[in-house]
Order: sequence, then C-alpha cells, then structure tokens
Amino acid sequence: MSITDMVVRARTAWGDVLHDLKRDERGDVPGWVLITLMSAGLVVLIWALAGPALTGLFERAISSVNGI
Repeated sequence: MSITDMVVRARTAWGDVLHDLKRDERGDVPGWVLITLMSAGLVVLIWALAGPALTGLFERAISSVNGI
C-alpha cells in the first residue's frame, strides 16, 4: 500500500466519522437543553433547601477562624 492510498483511506475514514457526528448531534440538541434545565432546577431546589444551613455552617467556620 502506498502513501497516497493510505492518505486517501485516512481522509475517507475521517470524512465518514465527521459525517456521522454531524448527523448524530443534530437530533440531540433538545436532550442537552432538557438536561441543562433540569440541572439548573436541581441546583435551585437544593440551594433553597440547604441555603440557610450552608450559610450558618460558613459563618461558624469563619468565626472560629477569626476567634470571635
């Protein structure tokens, strides 16, 4: 197999991979949007529930470091 044949095969293989990725990613955008929105919702929910406890924990840690 010559260098030219190897280059042609590599380009063809790379083109196939890029084509498959382009085709596969097109329909997956709504899934990523849903995952992002659900993650943001979970962060807001956890922060709402644990926010006061985390704030108290942080304030106690800072006051113990400062010696207050």
